[in-house]
Amino acid sequence: MDIRMPGVDGLVATRRITEDPELAHTKVIVLTTFERDEYVFDALRYGASGFLLKDTKPADLLSAIRLVVQGGALLSPSVTRKVVSEFVSRSPRPIRPHPGLDRLTDREREVLCLVAEGLNNDEIAARLGVSPATARTHVSRTMIKLSARDRAQLVVFAYQSGLVP
Repeated sequence: MDIRMPGVDGLVATRRITEDPELAHTKVIVLTTFERDEYVFDALRYGASGFLLKDTKPADLLSAIRLVVQGGALLSPSVTRKVVSEFVSRSPRPIRPHPGLDRLTDREREVLCLVAEGLNNDEIAARLGVSPATARTHVSRTMIKLSARDRAQLVVFAYQSGLVP
């Protein structure tokens, strides 16, 4: 999905796709020349599973598509640096707790924070002293309760809700 398109912009199109129940299994990767922070945050908030720049090498784009199809999420390295820099440099950000947060168990909240730290299921399992299958179940239940399309949205929800400093 590109950001700027005739008729409707890519962010609106992404939101429409991800909100349509008939397209629930459709994954969106934003591929654009624009790496503005608000585009990245909006794309993730609206359900994009990735944000890549158009200078991405074809082999890397193919790898990204495969990763997203398998349920992963990713950002271009320069976008990741900007996002991290933005979070670090921001004055206190407004806390907007996700409405589904109160449905999470204490363990699911803990898992949400670990996902926001960037840990994969094996790393979460090791940190919590549980099996990878149990960690995967906790992540899955957290995604379901928060209506998150992927782990990237879990990260956004954790930061927006103030669960991660």
